[in-house]
Amino acid sequence: MRGFVVLPKWWIIERFVAHLMRTRRLARDYERRTASAEAMGYWSMTLLMTRRLARSHPQRA
Repeated sequence: MRGFVVLPKWWIIERFVAHLMRTRRLARDYERRTASAEAMGYWSMTLLMTRRLARSHPQRA
């Protein structure tokens, strides 16, 4: 193969990692324990979900 080839479903992983990197603490490995790093991942995804739920959606007919 030559050139750019789109991998199937790869964009989902890239989008997930981008959301994690938006919380700057997760950009580097600052945590000593894996449990605290996992908790920061949950915190980051909780922020993302609450922002999505708080957005106003237009009423559907």
